[in-house]
Amino acid sequence: MLKPRSLFHRETAKDDAVAGLVLGVESIPDGLASGLLAGVNPVAGLYGYLYGMIGGALFTSTAFMTVQATGAMSIIVADVDLASRDNPARSLFTLTILTGLVMIIAGLLRMGAFLRFVSNSVMTGFITAVGINIVLGQLNDFSGYDAQGGNRIARTFDLLFNLNEAKLAPVVVGTVTIVLIVGLQRTRLGALGMVVAVAVGSAVAAMFQSADHQVELVRDIADVPNSLPFVQLPIISEVPYLLLPAISLAFVGLVQGAGVSAGFPNGDGSLPSNSQDFIGQGAGNVLAGLFQGTPVGGSMSASAIVTDAGARSRTALFFAGLVMAIVLLAFAPLVERIAIPSVAGLLIVVGIGTIKPAKVRTVALTGKVPFLVMSITLVLTMMIPLQFAVMYGVTLSVLLFVIRQSSRLVTFRLELQDDGRVREVKPPLELPPGEVVVLQPFGPIFFATATVLLDQMPTVTPLSRHSVVILRIRGSDDAGTTFLDILGKYAQSLRDADCKLMIVTNNQHVINQIDERMVTQAIDAENVYRGTEYVGEMVRQAYTDALAWVAEQTAESGQATETAEVGSNAETVLTSRRSSHEDMSSDQLAL
Repeated sequence: MLKPRSLFHRETAKDDAVAGLVLGVESIPDGLASGLLAGVNPVAGLYGYLYGMIGGALFTSTAFMTVQATGAMSIIVADVDLASRDNPARSLFTLTILTGLVMIIAGLLRMGAFLRFVSNSVMTGFITAVGINIVLGQLNDFSGYDAQGGNRIARTFDLLFNLNEAKLAPVVVGTVTIVLIVGLQRTRLGALGMVVAVAVGSAVAAMFQSADHQVELVRDIADVPNSLPFVQLPIISEVPYLLLPAISLAFVGLVQGAGVSAGFPNGDGSLPSNSQDFIGQGAGNVLAGLFQGTPVGGSMSASAIVTDAGARSRTALFFAGLVMAIVLLAFAPLVERIAIPSVAGLLIVVGIGTIKPAKVRTVALTGKVPFLVMSITLVLTMMIPLQFAVMYGVTLSVLLFVIRQSSRLVTFRLELQDDGRVREVKPPLELPPGEVVVLQPFGPIFFATATVLLDQMPTVTPLSRHSVVILRIRGSDDAGTTFLDILGKYAQSLRDADCKLMIVTNNQHVINQIDERMVTQAIDAENVYRGTEYVGEMVRQAYTDALAWVAEQTAESGQATETAEVGSNAETVLTSRRSSHEDMSSDQLAL
């Protein structure tokens, strides 16, 4: 946690105050929109923005990471169906706190490294579907028609089949807002253009209301108090129901937060830590949940707004929180007059901006498999609740990773030359008799590649006598039980054919695993060699020992063959003599 003195610097205070003013004012309509998108009281979105931003700024390692609600997280909250709970409001706050605790645990366990297992194909499909869901989810408020259906796609088709039921006033208000946002973003107003657009859209709504046209306002669905919220404790009994959504929210927030960490480097040159940012985002959620807010995470758009506005330190985030608090305390009646179709128009712009056609095109051109993975993720995210789609996406990423890694294992035979060179060739299909075969697998060794390695090793036949297979395992720090079981069976097949297996590895942990599981079964301890810092030294030592063993076995086999032949000849002579003696005795008896 940062010390209070480190938060405020006189030389940067002016720039940070201006940036905080921009972000704070912009966060008012944006916070209301996030609450509306989540299907909860829009004021909860405001509280999530306010307290999440302050709590996150105290702990994140990325100075400009702005912890606020994101579109993806709000969509997940909407799919949780909090309205079915006994106390929907407190269930929401419980979900926010639980999400924060999951994030903090992930940070303490330093799980930032696990984010690399989520493929770009999965994230592109997921984010694209989220953008589409954001747009489709606003069509009811934008059109004024209460479309029916089991999901957003069904409700969209219901609207398309009943366009005549759409109301003029909401459509005009939403359209004016969209046009102004798009136009004003290209002016000097920048992000403040959204505030102006929502204000103008709400003014147009007031004009329609004066002409007896119905336009829904914030005050029609929620009261905006002119005070800050009190602490609200979570409902412990709701934890089992909310745990999976909390994990999904945490995962999405952490992935998006990692993008913020990478995209907004610290001004002092210090390197951000994903794990510390996890803790910061978790702290923001815990604080937001205690003060009746929605789940939050690292927001790319909000971080871009505050940096583009000239922020020089994280102090700008505290100024933004102060601005939001002042607006809520002093201008609550004005906030209540914001038109819902205007907020819906803002969210439609946000949703369209979330969709990145260039990224979709890049994945599609990469190959059939990435395109298929992206498409599956997109369809799942559109058809099922997002908390389940996230888990399916993660599972799909892991499976794709395992499949790709298992297909990258390639085994070569190393032929050691007298001049010190090593030649890489394809291994023989069958193990020839009286030879030393050195094998080197290239690629990861784990449970999914164990059978791949076995298929690439030469097959042991009854003719494969007095041969040695030397398996060189380098760069692997864990063999795994599946690999050891398969290796043990292969070693036993070698022993049954009067052959043997030698292993050379530079990792003591792998040696210990081999000793524990295989020494008493099919491989002797002296046939396991510990590699040194000199590459190839112990391979040559094992190769020399193997040649000596093959020569010894061949010599013993030759002696045994000669002995058997001598014995066979002696037996033949003895049999011949006995036969002659019997013939002589018969002749004598005849005489």
